[in-house]
Amino acid sequence: MKKFYLIISLIILSCSNPNNKPNLLFILVDDLGWTDVSYNGSDFYETYNIDRLSLSSMLFFNAYASSSVCSPTRASIMTGKHPARLNITDWIPGLEEQNYYDITKNILNGPKDRNELPLNETTIAEVLKMNGYKTFYCGKWHLGSEGYYPEDQGFDINIGGFEKGSPMGGYYSPYKNPKLSDGPEGEYLTDRLTNETIDFIESRDKSKPFAAFLSFYNVHTPIQENKEFYDYYLEKLNGYEDKEPLTKKEGDAKTVLNHRNPKYASMVHATDNNVGKIINYLKKNELFDNTLIVFTSDNGGLSTQGKVAPTSVYPLRAGKGWLYEGGIKIPQLIKLPGQAYREIIYEPVVSHDLFPTILNAMGLKYEIDNIDGMDLNALFLNKELDREYIFWHFPHYHGSLWKPGSAIRNKGWKLVQFYEENTKELYNLYDDFSESSNLADTYPEIVDNLSKKMEEIKLDLNANKTTINQNYKK
Repeated sequence: MKKFYLIISLIILSCSNPNNKPNLLFILVDDLGWTDVSYNGSDFYETYNIDRLSLSSMLFFNAYASSSVCSPTRASIMTGKHPARLNITDWIPGLEEQNYYDITKNILNGPKDRNELPLNETTIAEVLKMNGYKTFYCGKWHLGSEGYYPEDQGFDINIGGFEKGSPMGGYYSPYKNPKLSDGPEGEYLTDRLTNETIDFIESRDKSKPFAAFLSFYNVHTPIQENKEFYDYYLEKLNGYEDKEPLTKKEGDAKTVLNHRNPKYASMVHATDNNVGKIINYLKKNELFDNTLIVFTSDNGGLSTQGKVAPTSVYPLRAGKGWLYEGGIKIPQLIKLPGQAYREIIYEPVVSHDLFPTILNAMGLKYEIDNIDGMDLNALFLNKELDREYIFWHFPHYHGSLWKPGSAIRNKGWKLVQFYEENTKELYNLYDDFSESSNLADTYPEIVDNLSKKMEEIKLDLNANKTTINQNYKK
């Protein structure tokens, strides 16, 4: 009953009173893993403010990124479309584009995909702007170079968003960012982006609702300690008997199994501190109740590499770059206007769902072809989603030592396909969400059915393909 009342109140709020449309605050954290928030079980990191926000939000237990790397997911958030439909299936510009590896060592060539979000795609910012919103983007963009920046894609203001995916100057000024002026010595990038967002909200035209996208570069590499919180985690680490990271082999890589990196912990803490800062600002200025807040990540945590990675998403398998659960399962919250309680949603959802969900929750009109995301407002009304499959496509090699492949989920079943040897693995996530027991030989009919469906979806999306590498040498 409380869900029904909430949605009806929201519709009345956003439609019958156009001068009091809900605002939007979209917080996107880079590389934040599923267990990097303490509400999902970290025994080392502390995310008091994110946990507190979760108490008045829809908490998605099975939220997935559209991709296991950043740019494809970010493109899907902006458009509501699957990365394969957009032909943005790798981080921009990707390993192949930059010749980061010896091309004679790979059996396959990853496909050539786009290096920018096309201007003819309708972004969520453009829809918001058409509906009277003042639009603001602050932080990591990574969806194209000059001519394809946020200000070219529907945002009135862009601070800090350009083509690079990591902070070129590190996390302290000078930033080496053409879209962000340097701050005073010792200024921390994450603090600066939050302050810029608050300044925008404070100085905005009060006659218009605002849509602010705060896209932290945290907790992406370089792993650089936050000076305010680092000593705290060094001291906290001393209280553990097992101070060193534990690892497990994953293909040619190794996966970290515990949280023991004080530098990374301080970066998570700094992010949480800034989430608290902007939420407290909204509450103090009586904006919190009338603001739809989204908190999410663009892919799984960086837990799997050739070397010891900075974090862990255990008990999930692997991490960023991989299509096992650790690479795609993410923390996600949606706080609806007027919401004052936590509701846990177990239905699997994916990043491209956010586009229609946000716009429909705010009562905004749009007409766009080929939206792949689903409106999650049905879940808030205790209804089921009319979706059987979620599909992921990452046909590229990655620095995490992932090899090209795809994956598909249907209810509890998940199929992972690797293209080099055309091997297929089947997991029952209801019984084995750590993906430890491959059931492909036990259930060949399910493998066959999911494989056929995967091919149908690829065809519908016009998904790009790998090719045989003629330069390969054994």
